[in-house]
Amino acid sequence: MTDPRHLTFALPGDITTLTGGYIYDRRLVEGLRAQGRQVEVLALPDSFPTPSPSQMAQALADLQALPADRPVIIDGLAFGALDPAGVAAIRAPIVAMIHHPLAQESALPADLADHLWRTERANLAHARHVLVPSPHTRAMLVERYGVAPDRITVVRPGTDRPAQARAPAPVAPPLILSVGILHPRKGHDVLIAALAQLADLDWQAVIAGNPWDMPHVAALEDQICDSGLGARLDLAGRVAPERLAQLYSQASIFALATRYEGYGIVFDEALSHGLPIVSTRTGAVPDTVPQDAGLLVAPDDAPALAQALRRLLESPQDRAACAAAAARAGAALPGWPDTARLAGEVLDALA
Repeated sequence: MTDPRHLTFALPGDITTLTGGYIYDRRLVEGLRAQGRQVEVLALPDSFPTPSPSQMAQALADLQALPADRPVIIDGLAFGALDPAGVAAIRAPIVAMIHHPLAQESALPADLADHLWRTERANLAHARHVLVPSPHTRAMLVERYGVAPDRITVVRPGTDRPAQARAPAPVAPPLILSVGILHPRKGHDVLIAALAQLADLDWQAVIAGNPWDMPHVAALEDQICDSGLGARLDLAGRVAPERLAQLYSQASIFALATRYEGYGIVFDEALSHGLPIVSTRTGAVPDTVPQDAGLLVAPDDAPALAQALRRLLESPQDRAACAAAAARAGAALPGWPDTARLAGEVLDALA
C-alpha cells in the first residue's frame, strides 16, 4: 500500500536554484513538510534535459532504487527526458511535475525537440498522476501528449504578499522592471530592442535574472552596448532577495517579452506588487495576467512591445488603472499553503 506521508521529490541539480520552476519545487517541498510529511529531496544530475549516458544511468538507478510503497514526485526538467524503458522500471508510484513540456523550450534543434516530445509523451503514460501549474499546460498535455484529463491536477503557484516595509515607492524617472533568467526563451533581446525605440522618453530599466545561458548573456550585453541606451538599462543578472524586493517596490511597470511560459511566477509577483504588466500573448500568460492589469502583444514583436510600453509611460491614467487592477488580482492570489494542500490531496489519493 502506498504511504503518502513519506515521499521523495526528485529534480535535477540544486533545489535552491533561482528560477521559477525551482522556486516552485522548493516551496512545494516546504509546504508538504509543513503538513507533517517526510519529504526526501533526491538531486539528479544537473545536466538534464540532455544528460550523458552515464548521468542518465545514474539518475535511473537512483529512481529505480526508491521503495515501491512511497510516491516520488519527479520534476519535468528530468522526467520528460528520462529513458522511457528506465522509467517503466521505477517501482515507486510516480507523480510528474510538469512546469511546461520540454519540447516547448525556445531555440531547440528540431531533432532534439522531436526527441523530447516522444520521451515525455512516453513517460507520462507511466505517471500515476500529473501536477501542472496552469490550465494552459493541462490542455497541452491532454491535446498533444495523450494524458487523460482526470490524471492531471492544476496546482497553481503560491504568492508571497509583499512586506509592509516594501510598500510601493516608485522612483523617477519611471522604472521598467523585467525579471527572468537570462535565457533566449525570456525574450530579453526583444525587450532591449523595444526600449531602444523609446529613447525619446524619460525612463530607466533593470533586467534581473539568474545568468542561465552565458553565450546569450554575452549577446545581450553586446546588444545593450550597441543600442546606445547606456546607463539607462541595467542588465543586473542575479540579485539578492532584498534587492529584488526593493526593485519591485520602486518599479512603475513590469515587462517581460517572453517567448513562452507554462505559467510564469514572476507575473504573480508583479501583480502582488500592483504593477502594470507588459508582456506577450503566449502560453499561459493570457490566463495569468488579467486583461485589465496590463497589455499583451505578439511574441517577438519589438515595435508592438515598444508601443505598449510607450502607452503606459505617456499615460499616467492608463498606468494607474492597470496598477489598480493588478493590485486587486494580486490580493486574490493563492498562497503557497494552498499549493501544498492541493498537491497533498493528490498524494493522499494515491493510497
